[in-house]
Amino acid sequence: MKKKVICLIGPTAVGKTDVALSLARKLGAEIISCDSMQVYKSVKIASAKPNRAQRRSIPHHLIDIIPPSQEFDVARFCSLARKAISAIHKKDKIPLLVGGTGLYLQALLDGLFKGPGQNPDLRRKLYSQAEKYGCAYCYKRLKRLDPQAACAIHPHDLRRIVRALEVYLLSGKTITELKKRSHGLKDRFDCYLFGLQRNRNLLYQRIEKRVESMFRRGLVAEMRRLKRRKVSKTAQSLLGYKEVLGFLNGRYSLEEAKRLLKLDTRRYAKRQLSWFRREKGIRWIEVGPEDAPEAIAESIISILGC
Repeated sequence: MKKKVICLIGPTAVGKTDVALSLARKLGAEIISCDSMQVYKSVKIASAKPNRAQRRSIPHHLIDIIPPSQEFDVARFCSLARKAISAIHKKDKIPLLVGGTGLYLQALLDGLFKGPGQNPDLRRKLYSQAEKYGCAYCYKRLKRLDPQAACAIHPHDLRRIVRALEVYLLSGKTITELKKRSHGLKDRFDCYLFGLQRNRNLLYQRIEKRVESMFRRGLVAEMRRLKRRKVSKTAQSLLGYKEVLGFLNGRYSLEEAKRLLKLDTRRYAKRQLSWFRREKGIRWIEVGPEDAPEAIAESIISILGC
């Protein structure tokens, strides 16, 4: 029999942490963070990590593992996540992947394709074409060469458009073809995917409350400390980093920083949901305002048949 891997995903502020903790307790599972920002040390508030008490009660992996000065990418995540899964299985426990970084989850489940490395000259040429003719020109070209990949990429996501074109022009094969040859967790384990979702207005209310709480708990001080250090491009994607820096640099007021962070967090939640909607096999669970995390965990266990 294949060993189990359980995934709990959903947009930011939907309530994944409390459900995951309850589920892990009931199943004797260990949690692996599937979040591109929780890997960073010294960033507690902005990354919405589980607190120390929660992490003491249930073993957590891939949290607080690198300084903010380091870059982090999907390949490194997959390597570390696979090692964590193997270690948890050796203890006869169930790995519970929890997070909202859709790209990381997809790569782990389906596998990373082995494509050609970056070619600086070709990249410069492609970016030059985008600057001259517009991003739409490059996107239309990708649609002709690899319609399936183009459907999964936003028409304005120039970085991913350029990478898809680069792969084809260097290898003669599309990213879609190469991905079909890759192998991920789905090929080795019984993977169960559960997604939490809430009414859009209720989710936005939770986001607003979370942002207010982040500022009360010291987000500005956390970002002020981070500002004094070297911060990698990856870490600069932290929700709150650019918004609070705008306030610290005197470009706008604290209230405007809050407003911008609420707006950007709502937009991020929408992008997360759009990404997860493309992932096949997710069992979506609608979370109501009165639904307790323990009850949601029990419903997941009943589906699993554990």
